[in-house]
Amino acid sequence: MKTHSIFILIVTLIIMAGCQKDLEIANPNALTIANFWQTEADAVRGVNAVYSTLHRGAISRWQWFYYEIRSDVGRSTSPDPGIVNNMDQFNINDNAYGNTVGVWADNYVGIFRANQVLDNVPDMDIDDNLKERIIGEAYFLRGLFYYHLATLFGNVPLQLETSSPEDLPSTSSQQQVFAQIESDLMQAADRLPLKQGYAADDLGRATRGSAQALLAKVYMQQQKYAEALGPLSWFITGGGAGQYSLMPNYRDNFLITSENNNESVFEWQFEINSTETTDDDVATPNHNIGSSISQFLAPKPIGFADGEAHRWIVHEFLEETTTSGARDPRLEASFLYDSTNVGGPTQTIVYGVNWQQRLNTNQIVPGVFFRKFLNDHWRNAESFRSPNNYRHIRYADVLLMYAECLNATGSTGMAYEYVDQVRARAGLAPLSEVAPGLSQTGFLDQIKHERLTELSGEGHRWTDLARWGDLGPQLAERDPAFNNFIVNKHELLPIPQLDLDINPNMRQNNGY
Repeated sequence: MKTHSIFILIVTLIIMAGCQKDLEIANPNALTIANFWQTEADAVRGVNAVYSTLHRGAISRWQWFYYEIRSDVGRSTSPDPGIVNNMDQFNINDNAYGNTVGVWADNYVGIFRANQVLDNVPDMDIDDNLKERIIGEAYFLRGLFYYHLATLFGNVPLQLETSSPEDLPSTSSQQQVFAQIESDLMQAADRLPLKQGYAADDLGRATRGSAQALLAKVYMQQQKYAEALGPLSWFITGGGAGQYSLMPNYRDNFLITSENNNESVFEWQFEINSTETTDDDVATPNHNIGSSISQFLAPKPIGFADGEAHRWIVHEFLEETTTSGARDPRLEASFLYDSTNVGGPTQTIVYGVNWQQRLNTNQIVPGVFFRKFLNDHWRNAESFRSPNNYRHIRYADVLLMYAECLNATGSTGMAYEYVDQVRARAGLAPLSEVAPGLSQTGFLDQIKHERLTELSGEGHRWTDLARWGDLGPQLAERDPAFNNFIVNKHELLPIPQLDLDINPNMRQNNGY
């Protein structure tokens, strides 16, 4: 799919005033909803426009900040107080903060585009197989955008048809939104092909596995662990068995040379455009070419270092060594810090020079930088148009979710096997050998450790903490920002004030 241009649909109404009376003259050359949906190419362009929403800066960058920097693994030392207060310190005193509004608005842009596909493609006279696939893609993507909204904002309006400015939908509860996502993803799974069913040019499109994995996440966020076993079992013993596997080298999941690999369940596709240097990703026409997140995560002076990791997470990786006595290789793949290389600051290379030279200091600097989105493996610079794909759901995540659900439903003994697969890839001894016979509670504690070391920085930490009921001031021991956390308030973001002002049928989240 990276080789295709992605088009943004534009509906234009031109109103011209005459001398004697108002005239409404339609521009015959302008695309409208009425004249666009005609051919197979139109249908493909339409669904491509839904995917293109994932490139917008609020989603591809700031949304990740709310899932990771706001959690206990992240922090912000940005000079921008808005980032620090709203995305890290829980000092939210502006319900119209731009980046929160952007995340809300851009997810609804994606929903609007998905609804156009779902409203128009079913009646088009095109190949039935292609039609079904496109409808499945739109259902999946609408479910994905609502998953973002439900896990970040909780109680949001459901819009299931192409909206108009006159629509004033009421707030739906988080539970109602989750129910709609479940429906969308089941509709998607019934229509989408297997990963191997796509031609090379279409790699990266949603698959049946994408829908099954996201459906499991939705169930799990509601503690519906028995229900989640259904879509997860699809990967293990069902139609998806053998379709996915762990990459032998963990770091291959984060390099531009090994995108859309065997471990990838759903991956956001990014490209690079070396001629663009602006961060104006909405105003730039047809900008759909990359993510700026690496520019905001890389250490200075390469990047802005607006988001960093806490030091405590490094020690989480050091709790165990591999069976050969080496350090867990996932630490080096996950973070840049003074000892990314076990040789220390003089051996740790940061964008072409060692740590001391890059950070202009002879001291060990405490900063720890998220590495998985960075491009330091192939160039010594970052930009606003990173081509490094976001591996949003990996097979390792599926295995750990399956183990968690087995444990939650009383099959702890069966769960070991799937944790052991993930540990074996990292070179660690089987959990079944080092900690056999764990209780259900003890195994869940181990799952928390395993997900942290396997998935750090991949956008799952906030939802993990929420699912486990671990959000609260007690996390201040790891992250001092949680001293400001107010229970029954900060679990959700505020609904943007502008939307509340426009729509009297919406209500604000608790505490704002």
